[in-house]
Order: sequence, then C-alpha cells, then structure tokens
Amino acid sequence: MHPTQREDRKPALGVSLELAGKAWKIALTDGRRANAALGKVEAEPLGCRLEQLIDCLQQFKRKWGLELDCPTALIYEAGQDGFWIARALRARGIEVFVVDAASIPVARQARRCKTDRLDALKLLEVLRRWLRGERSEVRMVHVPSEEAEAQRLLARERGLLQKEIQQHRDRTRKLLRLYGCTETLDDSFGQRLATDQVRGADGKPLPQHLRDWVLHEWERLEVVRRQLGSLEKSLLHQLPQPLQQSIALLARLGGIGWVGAMRLVLELFWRDFSNRRQLGACVGLVPQPYDSGDSHVDQGISKQGNKRVRSLLIEMAWMWLRYQPASDLAQWFARRTGGDNKRGKRIAIVAVARRLAIALWRYLRDGVIPAGAQLKAA
Repeated sequence: MHPTQREDRKPALGVSLELAGKAWKIALTDGRRANAALGKVEAEPLGCRLEQLIDCLQQFKRKWGLELDCPTALIYEAGQDGFWIARALRARGIEVFVVDAASIPVARQARRCKTDRLDALKLLEVLRRWLRGERSEVRMVHVPSEEAEAQRLLARERGLLQKEIQQHRDRTRKLLRLYGCTETLDDSFGQRLATDQVRGADGKPLPQHLRDWVLHEWERLEVVRRQLGSLEKSLLHQLPQPLQQSIALLARLGGIGWVGAMRLVLELFWRDFSNRRQLGACVGLVPQPYDSGDSHVDQGISKQGNKRVRSLLIEMAWMWLRYQPASDLAQWFARRTGGDNKRGKRIAIVAVARRLAIALWRYLRDGVIPAGAQLKAA
C-alpha cells in the first residue's frame, strides 16, 4: 500500500521523536483522534532506551485497538545522534524518516514558544503531511548504510588529523614568537628544543615553563603525525573494491589527486542521482534567487547539503583550471572572466565547481571523459 493512503484506508501509527540527552519526547497518533498522545522514554543506556521506545509503541497500539503489526511511521530530526536509530527501527519493521531540521517551517514571530513537547507535535504534523503526499515543505535526509557511514568517517578522520597537525604547528610558532624566536620547525626541532639549543632573540635560553609547553606541544604533534601516516597506509585497503576502482578512475584525470578523489567518492558519489539537478542541489552549488514584487536579489548559492563536499569541489575547480587548461570547462571560465576581475573569478569558480561535479558524476557513471580533459600518463 502506498504510504500516502495509510491514514485513510488502514489504521496506522504515526510517531515523532524529539531527541535529547536525558530523555526522548514522543508524540503519537493513529489519525482518528483530535489530539496526539505524548510520552517520554529515558532509560539508560541508549540501547535500553530504544527498547523502551518499542515497548511504548506496542502499549499504545493495544490501548487504541490497533494490530500489533499495523504500519508504523516514525520521524526525527537529523543531528548528532546520526542514523543508528533509523537503522535499528527499520530492522524492526518501522518506516523511519530523518528530516532536515533547517527545512521545517516555523512561525516568523519575533518571539515564539519552543519546548520539546511543541517540537514533537510539530514533527508529528510534518510526518502526517509527508505521508499525505505534501513533499514540498520539508526535506528528508538519505540514510546511509552502516558500511557507507563508516567509510565516510575514514576520510573525515584524515582531514581532522591534518587540521590538528596545522594547529599544533601554528601554536608552537606563536609561543616561540613571544620571545622573538623564529626557529624552523623541521624534524630536528624537538631534539634542539630538548637540548636547549632553541633560544630567543636576545640569545638566552627559553624560560623553563615556556620550553616545557612547547616541548609538550611538539610531542603531541609527533603523535598526530604518526597516526596520520598509519591511516594513510591502510586507508585505501580498507575500502571495498568498487570504491577503490572509482577512486582510481577519478585520480587518472589531471588535476585530481587520490586524496581528493577518495573524499569525493566517500562523501558524495556513494549516492545515486537521477539527474544533474539532484546532484547540484545535493552539494548546495545552485542559485538561490529572491524575487518578490519589485525586489530582485541574487542571494548566491544555496549552501545546502554537505559543506565538506562543497569546499572540496571549489578547491578541485581551481586545480582543474591549472592542470586542465585545454578542457572545455577551463575555456568557458577564461571567456567569462577575461581580465583582472578577481570578484568575477570568485563567482565564476562556483559555476565551474558545479559543472565539474556533474562532469565527474557522468565520468564515473557512463565512462564519459570531461570534454577536452587529459588523462595522466600511465
């Protein structure tokens, strides 16, 4: 039976879940009552709380005279709890929807009431509208498989380690700068620091407390470096063969390295897109006009979806212009941004990123090499 027909043809249970740290607020309806029922589950740990939620749903089914195996639909907001709740409930036969919280319409008054109870009721109303076929108001988030989510975290861990390395290096430089020290942070810096060879602008050794702080910072930097090196050696081998093939295909193109190819495959191309418009909307590189009455404003791109992919595509677009100057995409950029108009180039590079994402998607799906692009030498 189509989900939009459930409320009218067969009794069903609609549930909304407002997640919080200490308790989950739930709202329930069977579509035949004027007011929704409210409840709360607060067992610890979270696995027990999930079982308590299942028991609560069964109790309301018996109380309202519903069959225990009647269709059940549940909705909750995407957030820090991720998708484990959705996967666990789907394994129990419950239809789960994860909604993008930013897409839920809210009242525009300067002051409005907001409580867990009201949020649960609002989510329940969103679910009922979605099941009736009103799909234009909110956006549902695609729930990845457990394997896809784990693979995506590998690439994110690598990026986080790189960021930590830069943070430790910057902090070390700033601490040394306090005493006018401009030492080179090479591989032997830790040994020079431990033997008091690092000195300030006046030629005196660093104060003991500062020396110890910088030494601790450098030791943490070395730990993160070792972790990054170990991860990079094993990262590709932890991925399934189809993903390794997709990464290798992307890395064959000039201007795309294996790191960028890996991040793009794990963050974006694990999903199936029906057309280029879906792809552009997913990465948030589509225009967002504001056209009302006499007001016509270009608000720039929507910036929806995965911000990591969006920033990665912008970086790739600049590399594409550098290493693929004969490609049609680079030629289009050159025609549109002739001269030294830096602002025009920053705007046009967004369009290049969107077109590049579409070209790479077609390259992986159909094997069509982007027009004018060159492959790397074997």
